[in-house]
Amino acid sequence: MLAGSLALAGCGNGDDTAETRSISVGTVAGPETEVMEVAVRIAKEEYDLDVEIVEFTDYVSPNAALADGSLDANAYQHEPYLQSMVEDRGYELVAAGRSFVYPIGAYSERHASIDELPNGAIIALPNDPSNEGRALILMHNEGLIELDDPENLEATPVNVIENPRDFQFREIEAAQLPRVLPDVDMAFINNTFAQPAGLSLDDALVREGPDSPYVNLIVVRAGDEEREEIRQLVSAYQRDEVAAKAEELFDGGAVPGWE
Repeated sequence: MLAGSLALAGCGNGDDTAETRSISVGTVAGPETEVMEVAVRIAKEEYDLDVEIVEFTDYVSPNAALADGSLDANAYQHEPYLQSMVEDRGYELVAAGRSFVYPIGAYSERHASIDELPNGAIIALPNDPSNEGRALILMHNEGLIELDDPENLEATPVNVIENPRDFQFREIEAAQLPRVLPDVDMAFINNTFAQPAGLSLDDALVREGPDSPYVNLIVVRAGDEEREEIRQLVSAYQRDEVAAKAEELFDGGAVPGWE
């Protein structure tokens, strides 16, 4: 498994000339990469398109690499996160297609239900934009806290106006959340990182339902969304074979977002 900074050494230069018939796509290392590998095979078989997968271990580097031309596409983020990065960093990135909804869940090694959480319980949250808000909104909807605006997708602990059980929040990089789970009372972990750590949504104390608005996207630079190779990649991805691989790897934790 390569960190994003190392993986970039082997990726393409973003050249979109038709003669190359090759593109590069960034994914987060782990099962999402295995899902993309099925689409890569289909793209080659049906379109004679070579797709190079570049793996990353964080949520920030894939967009930076796409914006600077080191990648042609990436597939790892949902719409609220993409928009926050566009607004914060000025990236000219857009969605070319949908992939899966990966529900977020709250896990605990200390407690069997949210009712068992003690006053002052330590709650670990993903520290990236929107995923933190996603977790807090889920807590709000469960009646654990009250937010000043439950529609604010970028809510942080400062937006908590009622915290009757005096929960203590710890903001942690998403990839590190499974590692800190033994040290906290509860942690909200994206399925991207929960599944490789042996966590199942069936074990989550709280989880999103299949109607979650946080569908993941295949993202490209603005203007590339109709590029032939990109449309072929999206077509190769949105297949039953890809959905079946996701079902195998995520055990029901990945819901196709294109149906």
